[in-house]
Amino acid sequence: MIFRSFLTPLFTLLSAALLLAMAPAQAQQYRWIDKDGRVQFTDAPPPPWAKDVRRTNITPAKPAAPPLPFEVARANKDFPVTVYTSPNCAEICETVRGALNKRGVPFKEVQVWNQETADELKKVSGALEVPTMLVGRQALAGYEQAAFDALLDNAGYPRAGTVPPLQQKAPPVPEGYLGEVPKPKPAPVAQPKAGPYDTSGLKGPPPKPGQYDPSGLTGPPPKPGQYGVPGEAAPAETK
Repeated sequence: MIFRSFLTPLFTLLSAALLLAMAPAQAQQYRWIDKDGRVQFTDAPPPPWAKDVRRTNITPAKPAAPPLPFEVARANKDFPVTVYTSPNCAEICETVRGALNKRGVPFKEVQVWNQETADELKKVSGALEVPTMLVGRQALAGYEQAAFDALLDNAGYPRAGTVPPLQQKAPPVPEGYLGEVPKPKPAPVAQPKAGPYDTSGLKGPPPKPGQYDPSGLTGPPPKPGQYGVPGEAAPAETK
């Protein structure tokens, strides 16, 4: 009897706690018209004589995210962090997420998986390598702890352990991802425009022989000189 009398209040308390926990998810509001024709809104069911009764389920609002610490909010405003990953970048990209979450750094994650995202990464970092972290306008490809911390330190983000950590997860795999990351398109080569002295495409007669042009001239072979003619044996010396 003593054991039963102890369990009964405990069971009642647990049931009440469960009902309170479920109440926000089952909250309802009623709209109805009273005898005087006035519209009423109540949380409790209306009386039997109420007219035009309508019931609406109320979805409780999600609790707002806690505000960022002042130091983090200031650094994030001046030097926002963007991380470029890919669906097939598993361990190293998760390491980058974990390091940012540990420092309490909010970040935007862009998955490089199609031509558009590949071109974007190529534009901001000059290469196609994941993970790449962009802090403000400065990019860091790969993950190296000292360089990672130095970049965030220079941007003013607090060290790990001084602000509450975050729990940002990896985004879902994009629909249509086939397992390969395309290469960025090569930049088009600009062709030089024809200037006022551009002679390409011009046609005309061949140039005429000038004053010192010996082409086409005939005459007697050159006479041997003091040093002879090229290709001939030198004359014997006379005693």
